[in-house]
Amino acid sequence: ETLAKYKLQAALSTTESNNQTQAVPSLTELWERYCEVRKPVVKAGTWRNGYKVNTSHFSRCPYDSLDEAQQIFDWAMTHLKPDPAKRLIQALGACCKWAVRSHLIAYNPFDNMTRDIKIPKTSSEDDDIDPFTREERHAIIEAFSNSFYYRHYVDLVKFLFYTGCRPSEAIGLQWKHVTRKQITFEQGVVQSENGLVLQQGLKSQEKRRFPVNAQLLKLFQEIRLPDTSKQDFVFPGPRGKFIDFHNFRNRGWKKIMEQLGIRYRKPYQTRHTFVTHCLEEGVSVQQVAKWVGNTPEVIMKHYAGRLAQIQVPEI
Repeated sequence: ETLAKYKLQAALSTTESNNQTQAVPSLTELWERYCEVRKPVVKAGTWRNGYKVNTSHFSRCPYDSLDEAQQIFDWAMTHLKPDPAKRLIQALGACCKWAVRSHLIAYNPFDNMTRDIKIPKTSSEDDDIDPFTREERHAIIEAFSNSFYYRHYVDLVKFLFYTGCRPSEAIGLQWKHVTRKQITFEQGVVQSENGLVLQQGLKSQEKRRFPVNAQLLKLFQEIRLPDTSKQDFVFPGPRGKFIDFHNFRNRGWKKIMEQLGIRYRKPYQTRHTFVTHCLEEGVSVQQVAKWVGNTPEVIMKHYAGRLAQIQVPEI
């Protein structure tokens, strides 16, 4: 009798344990666990602009069960713009895909849900091509050089025009990355949830090398001090570590544009200006792509209009 009673209790205990094991976690629980796994391996900008934003959106959603995936989808489509709605559903789908692989749930209820979400075409900094003329470039550099308040930034402005690099790459450049022959871009300064941070790797590659011409060599010789350390930043902020590019763009850059009467374009157009001028000078698409860290296909796609304007030379 005692043995039978023990077996019954053991069976009940096992059944209860199995029920607890089979309990399906809420989507909030899955998302929190997924974020814990992803945070150490994603870039700071991705965490801040992706995971944190999606967490904020999802926290406002009244639905939390895997069985309510359609309601969550409908809520996102009615409470968010199409692009963030699609990003949220994609993120929840990635979360559930991870949960399936981790044997936490049996299926992914968000699978293929985003196929029918149509995103209106918008321009990004990479495809909004509106370069400065050579005269405008010269005037901008001169204005920064002569400005009492903003002359600190003239070397950065020159470098952006001379290399076509991304602003984050220029701000993250240290003297250890510079020789008389070449520049090695391998890190950038990005905005994280804790402020500006130095991040290894570039937007579309781990690193790239850029040749130092006479123009760049002269710039480096002018700004490098005798006691400069290899760890020092080539273009430090006015008060120390990093240049805050957001502040630079909204204050210095904007003021100089107004002062010169030049139609306003973002500083990122220095990149497009470099590419455009190189193409106009006859540099091959393949070479320009290598210099700026793009593929020839991207250059052809984004600068097709500019390429079409290049005249056939007289031979």
